[in-house]
Amino acid sequence: MAKQKSAFLCNDCGTEHGQWQGQCASCGEWNTLSKINLGTASSPSASANFKRQGITGSLSSVTTLNDINLKDLPRIVTGIGEFDRVLGDGIVPGSAVLIGGNPGAGKSTLLLQILCRLSQEFKSLYVTGEESLQQVALRAKRLDLPTDKLLMLAKTNINEITNVAQEQQPKIMVIDSIQVMHSADIASAPGSVSQVRECAAYLVQYAKQTNTAIFFVGHVTKDGNLAGPKVLEHMIDCFMMLEGGDDSRYRTLRGQKNRFGAVNELGVFAMTETGLKEVKNPSAIFLARTEEISPGSLVTVLWEGTRPLLIEIQALVDSSQFGNPRRIAVGLDNNRLAMQLAVLHRHGGLFMADQDVFVNVVGGVRVTETSADLALILAIVSSFKDKALDQELVVFGEVGLAGEIRPVPNGQQRLQEAAKHGFTRAIVPKANAPKKAIEGMKVIAVSRLSEALAAL
Repeated sequence: MAKQKSAFLCNDCGTEHGQWQGQCASCGEWNTLSKINLGTASSPSASANFKRQGITGSLSSVTTLNDINLKDLPRIVTGIGEFDRVLGDGIVPGSAVLIGGNPGAGKSTLLLQILCRLSQEFKSLYVTGEESLQQVALRAKRLDLPTDKLLMLAKTNINEITNVAQEQQPKIMVIDSIQVMHSADIASAPGSVSQVRECAAYLVQYAKQTNTAIFFVGHVTKDGNLAGPKVLEHMIDCFMMLEGGDDSRYRTLRGQKNRFGAVNELGVFAMTETGLKEVKNPSAIFLARTEEISPGSLVTVLWEGTRPLLIEIQALVDSSQFGNPRRIAVGLDNNRLAMQLAVLHRHGGLFMADQDVFVNVVGGVRVTETSADLALILAIVSSFKDKALDQELVVFGEVGLAGEIRPVPNGQQRLQEAAKHGFTRAIVPKANAPKKAIEGMKVIAVSRLSEALAAL
């Protein structure tokens, strides 16, 4: 009889050990190792097991790159423009997509809407491991979704799930969620690092072998990171995060990894009584400004994935009542705020060491690029001087430590988007000045911070 092969995986970091030991050699945690069975020398591998079950695909034969026919893999369009945008113009057959987000963000609701719509044209399977079939049916009824063709399955064992999938052969499948799935070959509890890693690897291989598009629902930890091993993000083809607090009506779907499209693409949805509805013009909701003109408010243009996005930055500067002035940024990096205040002092001549500075990005958008530097500084100056800026003014540009204004990508498209929304003045880096005049807009090109301050 062939000898059974086994290994020991750490439930915290996922490191594999050849034998059991009290402490993990990688992360240093105690009593976290769990035994998993790797099969025997004569036992079939996962690929052979798929082949034995009749699951075969393009990976079973060798071919040249030139002979691969891309026409056999057309993208599946969901009909929800914002979702297709983040994916890269639709679902790629055989892809593995991971959607993470806080509890209540709307991950299951969004995927249920998509599958109910796609099931009218493509065979679709929704696997729920956290809710009963009745709970999912009640949600679908409340959202008034077409449910006559969507296949449902309440299972958590990945072997049983793939067996059912082989019988039904769906084109699209949802696993809700990957943290509750388990394999009988692993001794640890569902949700552990070893279970999540092995279950995800098994399902990803099934997707590649059968050209089935699989969506995984993933939970996040208290610090906002995806729960489970970091290797999970490397296994899948596309990783998206659905963001938005309970107090916000809007949800943002941001692509953090995408092998088939642009990274950092942003899709915006509105939570309504009938589910998540796409917002086709996100700039309009983020520019819902009050009629009263107040100091410290300025509009900038971000570049999110493949399109420009207009947002409003607000700043409040007030005398500090404590010995250590506060620097608080919501939607911006605190370190970048401190750096820009130092640049403003050195090259703008404004001393704010005794002032509390608060900045906020309206609408809950998270700013990650540097094009908002100049708008941030000018909003702070506006609040500090207690002078309101023109509501028809838009500003963008990166500010360097030497006080220079650096250009940003896609400057022409940013200006055109601002002109569409009625902005008539713009302060931009000199290198981003348009070669041809934009109708209805006066563009002021600057190369130094002092020039931008003088332009106000």
